[in-house]
Amino acid sequence: MVLPSQTLTGDTRAAPAAHSVDLRKTYGAGQAAVHALAGITVAFERGRFTAVMGPSGSGKSTLMHCMAGLDRPTSGQSFVGDLDIGKLDDAGLTKLRRDRIGFVFQSFNLIPTLTAAENITLPVALAGAKVDQEWLGYLVKQLGIGDRLAHRPSELSGGQQQRVACARALINKPDLIFADEPTGNLDSNASADLLAFLRRSVQELGQSIVMVTHDPRGAGYADRVVFLADGTVVGDLERPTADTVLERMRTLGA
Repeated sequence: MVLPSQTLTGDTRAAPAAHSVDLRKTYGAGQAAVHALAGITVAFERGRFTAVMGPSGSGKSTLMHCMAGLDRPTSGQSFVGDLDIGKLDDAGLTKLRRDRIGFVFQSFNLIPTLTAAENITLPVALAGAKVDQEWLGYLVKQLGIGDRLAHRPSELSGGQQQRVACARALINKPDLIFADEPTGNLDSNASADLLAFLRRSVQELGQSIVMVTHDPRGAGYADRVVFLADGTVVGDLERPTADTVLERMRTLGA
């Protein structure tokens, strides 16, 4: 199969897609302080699918938000490629999130007044760029939403909305995709379809994906699982299966 060109921008392929150094995030102060991140140093390699798992309150989403520039840590450093995002101002963070990072959320986050096609190409429009029609066509075909492009989100099933959100996340050919519980609102069939697409995007396009999930079956699609507990990294599992992930999660009390 001939694929549209997928070119990483900015830093070299040698650098991890993202990494953090002693990342800390504290809410409140004194005895009421909550340490959501308690000094996390972790790297997410390029061209790999990494799942992040842990019990509720372990810091999974906080880690993703800080590493994606959606929230600022209390201390420590977070990098996308070799770019220290802590040194960026608000305009720089907006450009980073628009041009180099794709996002897929549990709640889809589609704009209800736009069609599926308009939602997909919104990041391109915001960047003032021209849509790569070949790339758009490839994404639409792979995700099976070619006949839904004129429909608004209210006219789509949950699985279709999430596939639209995936196409939107990939439309700018980002260096990295962060997915926060992307199958949380989907049934088992739609979940399997979405995870299979993410898996193919890593294998066939060299995409780098970091997915926060609570589902051992979903984590089984990944190349690697990073386990968190109490705001720290407590484990790492290569070539996971649903069974090996579930066994590890049991030891964490999840």
